[in-house]
Amino acid sequence: MSLLTAPQIAPSVLAADFSRLGAEVQSVQDAGGKILHLDVMDGHYVPNLSFGPLVVKALRETSNMLLEAHLMISYPDKYIESFIRAGADIILVHPSTCPSTRDTLRSIHSLGVKAGLVINPDENISLIDPYLDEMDQLLIMSVFPGFGGQKFIPSVLSQIPLYLPRLAENGILLEIDGGINLETIGSLKDMGIDRFVAGSAVFNKTYTPGENYLKLLSQIS
Repeated sequence: MSLLTAPQIAPSVLAADFSRLGAEVQSVQDAGGKILHLDVMDGHYVPNLSFGPLVVKALRETSNMLLEAHLMISYPDKYIESFIRAGADIILVHPSTCPSTRDTLRSIHSLGVKAGLVINPDENISLIDPYLDEMDQLLIMSVFPGFGGQKFIPSVLSQIPLYLPRLAENGILLEIDGGINLETIGSLKDMGIDRFVAGSAVFNKTYTPGENYLKLLSQIS
């Protein structure tokens, strides 16, 4: 059962048209969007570059939606405070990038925001076992991080049923990211997932971001 009143769509702004980012985000907000997903990539942990705290700050100044920053970066501890000061409400990190995952989670909490861990498709969810009492959120990647537009990897779903009771017991929100679109999201509706990250399925030229957002939301409502 979802920990939220209702499952959410978290549009990934990486897929937005940055020449009109404010208008794209406003379209989602006007449609009732509650949260934005911010893919931060450093060209080192993943082979791509995206954006840093300045974009987060600009979004914070123009939107009242929650901002969750997914840090696909090496040495995230160096930059966490900068993203929080810029306006991030949630920080998500990969355990393999943290010298001490527990210390990183505690550092995020000490700065007054929520903290979560990210599991890649080739990693086992058991990586989170030592940190269930320290985390607010689990993000399961259903593609390999670093690039948008990849196809959904169904095998990542096999570990979810075993962990749902433990996540619920610890009040941990479950999120999935990668290949989420109108063709895939319906099959995930009853898997206990709280939040669905969607990039190109929201930000494309077929419909407005708000219209796409509502189409996706209708599949899980």
